Amino acid sequence: MTEFPYLTYRFFNLYYLTDTHLNQNSSKKAGIFIMESKQIEYILKIAEKNNITKAANELFISQPALNQQLIRLEKELGIPLFHRSRSNWHLTEAGEIYVEAAKKILQMKNNAYRQIHDLTEGKYGHLSVGFTAGRGIAMFTQSYSRFHQLYPNIIVEYKEGIVQKLHHLIAQDTLDIGFLTLTKQDQNPENIYQTIYEEELFLAVPSGHPIARRASASDGQFPVLDIHDLQYEPFILMDKYSTMRTMVDQIFADGGFSPNILFETGNNLAVISMVQASLGCGILAWYYVKERPEGITFFCLPGHPTWEFVACHKKDHYLNNAANVYIDLAKKLWGKQSTSASC
Repeated sequence: MTEFPYLTYRFFNLYYLTDTHLNQNSSKKAGIFIMESKQIEYILKIAEKNNITKAANELFISQPALNQQLIRLEKELGIPLFHRSRSNWHLTEAGEIYVEAAKKILQMKNNAYRQIHDLTEGKYGHLSVGFTAGRGIAMFTQSYSRFHQLYPNIIVEYKEGIVQKLHHLIAQDTLDIGFLTLTKQDQNPENIYQTIYEEELFLAVPSGHPIARRASASDGQFPVLDIHDLQYEPFILMDKYSTMRTMVDQIFADGGFSPNILFETGNNLAVISMVQASLGCGILAWYYVKERPEGITFFCLPGHPTWEFVACHKKDHYLNNAANVYIDLAKKLWGKQSTSASC
């Protein structure tokens, strides 16, 4: 591999130039390095994946072509941006400087585009919204149908994933708004969170379980059940990647025992299905409880633990008019709904 003993060109921080502004010869004389949009995208993807082959696959270009782009850039800079190995590429000190500047430049460009689209009174533009799996597509469909009536020419991109994934997309500036369910301690200080509603968590017990009889005389209300009464029962729980797990672990800690975990999943619908099959008990949020799925008896937990359904975006991410309208629509649609039951 070719070694680059020193840095030939210097960066002008946050200064974005393209080939239309300067030709290569004039840029070299001025000591300015031209950061092209595509070049930024390529390097950021390699840094994200720590692997040039995976990066090429996601960029839909060949690995040799991507490698040539990287080699060309490193020759212009006079220093390597990545430490290379077969299985893991990681940034050099120069690479870290490049990536930090590239992210800021890309964010400046995106923010500028969003502000310019606001000058069109929101008639055109792009908006990306993310929801968690399970409730996501139903909530998106309900909100998008109303948003589209107001902004028919704005392209809305729907993304779905666990909270960790949506947080990552927000940090990468590739997601405008994430609609998430989480606790205060799971919030990222780099983001802004607007609470839409608080939501209670409930115990889910198979209706054929003897303890379910305690709910028979509750006049349709959910009675309170001490979770300690289920300490010898198997549980189906959301896995460690779910933000609900933070609350669930605390619920068991407050109950004074460690649960017998039969199965862990990233899907609330799987919890419902397995409780209905009498494989164990579970803990579910009100969104899944309100429809009263058959074969399950629900109980309130002592203390009525809640988490928040929020709209989340990055602090230094310019939120255009269309994005603010989408959040306002979400508050109108869901902000006043009942998210708990009488216990």
